[in-house]
Amino acid sequence: MPQVKIFAGSASKYLAEKIAAAYGTQLGDLELLRFSDGEMAPHFNESVRGAEVFLVQSTFPPADNLMELMLMVDAAKRASAHKVIVVMPYYGYARQDRKDKPRVSIGSKVLANAIQSVGADRLMTCDLHAGQIQGFFDIPVDHLDGSAIFVPYLRSLNLGNDLIFASPDVGGVVRTRAFAKNFGAEMVVCDKHRKRANEIASMQVIGDVEGMDVVLVDDMVDTAGTITQAAKLLKDKGAKTVRAIATHPVLSGPAYERIENSVLEELVVSDTIPLRQDCSKIKVLSFSELFARAINNVVTHESISSLFI
Repeated sequence: MPQVKIFAGSASKYLAEKIAAAYGTQLGDLELLRFSDGEMAPHFNESVRGAEVFLVQSTFPPADNLMELMLMVDAAKRASAHKVIVVMPYYGYARQDRKDKPRVSIGSKVLANAIQSVGADRLMTCDLHAGQIQGFFDIPVDHLDGSAIFVPYLRSLNLGNDLIFASPDVGGVVRTRAFAKNFGAEMVVCDKHRKRANEIASMQVIGDVEGMDVVLVDDMVDTAGTITQAAKLLKDKGAKTVRAIATHPVLSGPAYERIENSVLEELVVSDTIPLRQDCSKIKVLSFSELFARAINNVVTHESISSLFI
């Protein structure tokens, strides 16, 4: 069996260290040289010849994270790694998954092309904004499901028969329905209309939440405008409590302030992206164990879907 080596990009070292520890190994020795003009030159300080190399790097801004990842893949291939597997906890540009108006790019396809062009053999990620992004790749994609960490946490809250799930928009219905089905609960939808990106014009609730404990389900929180407005609307409609789960805490602009001042009981996120500041209402769960088990199953040729709930 080929040797397994796990390395981290500079954006995700905090998570890669936990993944390596959960897998039972040390994080590999990778050095990133930076020139004064901003150019990067990753260098493996140990041999990767014949090894299965896992490179952990999310591609949240800045775009340097993607360039660094591509250089890491290229360096590993040129160093005769047996296979190079990209572990991308957060897949950036995933919201640009289609042409929804004329003369725009499909950013998630551009990202897929970039990753494949440098020779990656496999991609491992979790909770893509749109599952069909997997079809942009001609290499295997292991799409991990965040419910594996969120469902046990929600069960620990013992919310009982008053539990109901809510999708903050129509696009998240499939994701929300999966959670509701797991708990044998009902679901509602917050239908929103946007004037432009990150700005909501109107929102309404489809369904009854009177006296219920509502859990909003989303794949990411960016400016937190949608999630906090949905929470307020649900409260106004008679919800007893409102909490939210979202895998990727992008949390840009006024997000932290909005969450702190919102009616949310809590916002439960994962560690695919590090928090930039503290917030009393944000709870972080770790994906490290799930990624470690997925890496083990890839290496031993076992099922990845067996890790899902």
